[in-house]
Amino acid sequence: MTTVPDHNIHCLSVVDGTFDDCQDIVKAAFNDTAFRDEVHLGAVNSINWARVLSQITYYYWSYLRVTDKHKDVKEVSFSVPTGNFGDILAGYYAKKMGLPVGDLIVATNENDILHRFLTEGKYHRRPIEKTISPSMDICVSSNFERYLYHLAGNDAKVLKGWMENFEKTKELTVTAELLANAQKDFLSARADTDMTLKLIKDYYENHKYMLCPHSAVGVSAIHQLKRISPATVCLATAHAAKFPAACSRAVDPLPQPPAELAALWVLPTRNTDAPNDLKSVQSLMRNRIAERVAVEEEEEKKSSKKTRGGCFAMEGKVNSLLVSAAILGAVALGLRMVLAKKR
Repeated sequence: MTTVPDHNIHCLSVVDGTFDDCQDIVKAAFNDTAFRDEVHLGAVNSINWARVLSQITYYYWSYLRVTDKHKDVKEVSFSVPTGNFGDILAGYYAKKMGLPVGDLIVATNENDILHRFLTEGKYHRRPIEKTISPSMDICVSSNFERYLYHLAGNDAKVLKGWMENFEKTKELTVTAELLANAQKDFLSARADTDMTLKLIKDYYENHKYMLCPHSAVGVSAIHQLKRISPATVCLATAHAAKFPAACSRAVDPLPQPPAELAALWVLPTRNTDAPNDLKSVQSLMRNRIAERVAVEEEEEKKSSKKTRGGCFAMEGKVNSLLVSAAILGAVALGLRMVLAKKR
């Protein structure tokens, strides 16, 4: 997004920040109701239920493709590389909606709070580790709280108690019974950097397919759990060409990137450094909005078009959170299309 020249796109780079820091700032900004209403704050990352809702369509679309090709397949399993638990939560809801889903596999890198919970029943926060799959470098999975609500028997009071205690102690441990219930919903596996690089190399040499580091974590989980079959799908998260430094550690020389992506590397970039502090980020947002409003007011004198608004991207390391409008209309249309086609 740093290459987008539009004046209503603003990239903030949080100094010494991680994904968790950025996510905490965004959540705090939403909890500041006066600020939220002042700037009309909205989110299109998975803080917003609309994002999770839109991702449900992935599972229906994939199920339709697999069962079209393999007529004997009745259930489709999914391995999902995840840090924030958003996309795999969408798979959980797709299954609850009636889609014939087999296993839902939570695939993590070294930042494995989800894997530890699903194997030990311990949701304990640890310091973040920098890995070659940075979009999964997350200590606290925002959407996991949504799943915990269901694990708590849809009891908001129980969930509130869990999360308040977690905020204080950075630890949540569930009973053996609740762990067993969670293990009925999800399998999990963890892939470290060496495992990830080996898999990228093996798949390129043996299948001529270049996995990105995140996707490789998902494929690794399938191998570890021995779920390799035409009825198992790994959700690929990005094109490998976005991560040349990591992928070149496994494959050298790298294949040529798509022309569209290669063109981005030479474009000028724009971003603003921001302190790892809520008030500082809010101040920057107010200033950018004021500047944009001034520009638009000048433009409106020359044109009848009104395009006032803006989108903020916040990054810590290379992770980003987008702040913009929801997309419920497109989501509803997508669900109607896939369900109509299946019928």
